[in-house]
Amino acid sequence: MNAYNIRVVALFSLVAVLFVGTGFIQSWNVALTIFNMGLISAIMALGVNMQWGYAGLFNVGIMGFVALGGLGTVLVSTPPNTEALAAGGLRVVGGLALGAATVIAAIMAYRRLKTYRGWITAAILLVGFFVFRAVLDPGVEAVEAVNPASAGNIGGLGLPVLLAWPVGGLLAAGAAWVIGKTALGLRSDYLAIATLGIAEIVIAIMKNEDWLARGVKNVIGLPRPVPYEIDLQASSGFRNFATGLDADPVTASTIAVKLAYAGLFGVVLLLLIWLTQAALSSPWGRMMRAIRDNEVAAEAMGKDVTARHLQIFILGSAVVGLAGAMMTTLDGQLTPGTYQPLRYTFLIWVMVIVGGSGNNWGSVLGGFLIWWLWVQVEPLGALLMQGVTAGMADGFWLKGHLLASVAHMRLLTMGVILLLVLRFSPKGLLPER
Repeated sequence: MNAYNIRVVALFSLVAVLFVGTGFIQSWNVALTIFNMGLISAIMALGVNMQWGYAGLFNVGIMGFVALGGLGTVLVSTPPNTEALAAGGLRVVGGLALGAATVIAAIMAYRRLKTYRGWITAAILLVGFFVFRAVLDPGVEAVEAVNPASAGNIGGLGLPVLLAWPVGGLLAAGAAWVIGKTALGLRSDYLAIATLGIAEIVIAIMKNEDWLARGVKNVIGLPRPVPYEIDLQASSGFRNFATGLDADPVTASTIAVKLAYAGLFGVVLLLLIWLTQAALSSPWGRMMRAIRDNEVAAEAMGKDVTARHLQIFILGSAVVGLAGAMMTTLDGQLTPGTYQPLRYTFLIWVMVIVGGSGNNWGSVLGGFLIWWLWVQVEPLGALLMQGVTAGMADGFWLKGHLLASVAHMRLLTMGVILLLVLRFSPKGLLPER
């Protein structure tokens, strides 16, 4: 075993010790909760690594693709609201179709007309906008008026929730195609600004369009791909199984559900690792890295750089959207107000950079390690500050200041870790090979 493989085994063993230690010291419920979100975070980091590590695309709109994946879960797995659909569903669909037709007509006019194309395109967009709103708005009002306290939206298709995961990825991929066709021709810094702005637009739409997914009123009670804890507790077979293990059935049921989620998420992660490793080792992967390292030379060799960038941007966004759908399923609810750039953009970038940009296993390592730290740093920081201030008198200004600073330990720790890694291992804990 060479030095690199020893390093891989050692780092993953360290992360495993952190999770196992959490199980023994705190509880296995806590350890499995962190582990499941670590699996999802590792998948998000894989998607970002495909964009940055393979092609050098600086996407700062990760939050938007995560949210679109969550929206896909709602639109696929929740039962349809037949009353709302009857009240205004056709007008909503017709309005959206008119909006799409307006955009397509404007694009075709701009491309095909030679004279006055700017004026004609503007006229098509202006007229189409008013027609679009005239059809859509009454439909939206009718849908949102139907039982707004518990519904007020069109609902979904009522399909199994596992089907919503790839649909969430496809929804994010579709948005990535639209964004990529618009922004991938820009410089890297402009691309970052564009993706950040579009992500905020996505979140704003999800918060304000109640007919789609109830906006900030949230969608709760989403279907689950695993049994409910209360159903397991009601099963005599499961109770006998838990008793045979000398375990409390309530605790055993929560652990069993989390293990089931971990199994599902683990299968998805392993499948993605296998696919991304195979892609990275293929001629396609070598071409992508050649484009990343020297776009001018790759273009001189006849490679369509823009098309390849669009391709990897769509693939990476689809993986992020898939992770977003999985996360919403795990939470059992869609809460647009919780999508924040700090959690769903900055933290994912920290995972990729710390783990090792361009290395799929590094992204997975970063996902688990950084998420564990993100969850555990605050309680560990509270213990640390309590120990530091134990000998200080109550009411002493320094004691109050130190105890109040615990809330900022997460941000401080992430910043320190990022600085240390960039200083002593700038290519990450597991550098690209």
